[in-house]
Amino acid sequence: MQEESVPLMPVRRLQNYAYCPRLFYYQWVEGIFVENADVADGKAVHSRADKPGRMTQDPAELDLPEGAVLRSLQIENVALGLTGKIDICEQGSSGIEIVDYKKGSARRDDDGARVAKHADAVQVGAYALLLKAEGMTVSGASIYYAADKRRVPVDLTEAFLAEVRSLRDEAEQVAASGLCPPPLKGDPRCLHCSAYPVCLPQESAWWADDDGKPPLPSVPPRPESGDGEVLVVQDSRAHVGIRGDQIMVTREGETVAKLPLYQIRHLFLYGVPQVSSQLVHALLEREVNVAYFSAAGRFLGMLGGLPASGVDARRGQYRMFDQPGIRLILTREALRAKIHNQRVMLMRNGEVPEGVLKTMAEYRTMVVEASDLDTARGVEGAAAALYFSQFPTMISGCSWARFVFEGRNRRPPRDPVNAMLSLGYSILSKEAAGVCHAVGLDPFLGFLHQPRYGRPALALDLMEEFRPLIADSVVISLINRREILESDFISTTSGTFLNDRGRKVFWEGWFRRMDTEVSHPEFGYKMSYRRMLEVQARQLWRFCRGEARHYHGFTTR
Repeated sequence: MQEESVPLMPVRRLQNYAYCPRLFYYQWVEGIFVENADVADGKAVHSRADKPGRMTQDPAELDLPEGAVLRSLQIENVALGLTGKIDICEQGSSGIEIVDYKKGSARRDDDGARVAKHADAVQVGAYALLLKAEGMTVSGASIYYAADKRRVPVDLTEAFLAEVRSLRDEAEQVAASGLCPPPLKGDPRCLHCSAYPVCLPQESAWWADDDGKPPLPSVPPRPESGDGEVLVVQDSRAHVGIRGDQIMVTREGETVAKLPLYQIRHLFLYGVPQVSSQLVHALLEREVNVAYFSAAGRFLGMLGGLPASGVDARRGQYRMFDQPGIRLILTREALRAKIHNQRVMLMRNGEVPEGVLKTMAEYRTMVVEASDLDTARGVEGAAAALYFSQFPTMISGCSWARFVFEGRNRRPPRDPVNAMLSLGYSILSKEAAGVCHAVGLDPFLGFLHQPRYGRPALALDLMEEFRPLIADSVVISLINRREILESDFISTTSGTFLNDRGRKVFWEGWFRRMDTEVSHPEFGYKMSYRRMLEVQARQLWRFCRGEARHYHGFTTR
């Protein structure tokens, strides 16, 4: 069998390695990219340089006249193991001058003079090596920093070029090792890194060795681009398409809604509205998921792009979840957090006897001490039965007869409260499945829930600790605020379901809850429930990769 060849390393990835080996590993090995405002601005700065010049011959055979300029010169060399695109090559009297464009500012040395940042210099040094390998004469290199509006020269000494070769060899070894480098510690570069929301440097360091006091990260790990919008289409006569950069929702030829494509985070479809292939392509390119629900609100599935590479995490997931001891550890922590949060909900919203709260606290302790999975599930079942027996006290202020809760029922739900609970759990499972898929975990292999065809077991595991705080809270809030009405439900022999207006009201309450900010139990900063769900998934991702000693369930006070 012929050995698979190692792909040429893009010079941009070598620049990542010089900046941070962990960033390099995420982008080159794992294929994980995060676009923030700096990345978007950088693309805009490159827009002029990225217009390629015409070239009809091999780079080694070029004989450019003095003053000639080539833009976006694509060049590679197998011996060096590098490939890259040079922004600008200017032919001077003594050789080619390399110019690379950067968005920000140059750094200042001890004397206050502007000098190129080290990682940026490494990038142009690699370009110089590529040109020299093709027999071309390189007379110099510089970096144009857009914020300074000036070029900063890079000294291409033999010693520096030798350093670039050495860094390239180091990067190749790190990639081949299969081990993600540890995060930087207390380094200001982290705050300007696009991968910060994924890397979570200070959090990751604590998860890897959590014996001491949790750190206080400088900023919450939220994407700079914001959370975006969710488009919900529940009219089966609707058609969802794209025109230019606008998502268009039409019905019988009439436009009923339009939204800029870049603002969309999710597209939720109820029933059978039609979606154009052009829109699907655009959404997949932007890593926007399309979730499908039945007309009654049952989650059917999700259309998404390719997941993050995450091979290390998925291999660890398959290996760990085949070990009852590991599954028990994760199960006990997830159920501890769930029971804790159920108890908090009763304390906040209900009027329950002190003995109930004491028993819930005892269940929380018992599940932590469970000796096997069946025992843990049994304790959780007892806690859930007690919790739902007290659920009516959280909506006792409502006098509407139809909102009387007499216990949990489903498949199908037989009353309005259970209809909303079922819908909330269905949406939450979709959210959790999407997050698992996005971070590189297999949503269908869980540690608490048994894998079954069409069942996102890991998503159901991850959502356990969030059920009471998100889904239950939305239901309680809608009823107690009189936002949901008796007329918003349809009762048939097949069960009780929300109608179109009811689902609209429910979604409004859902978005409001998911955007609510809550404090992280260990790190103290605040973030939305939507972002907290992702942070928990990334913590589990690290556990599966062997980068975290424990998994900490999310709890609130």
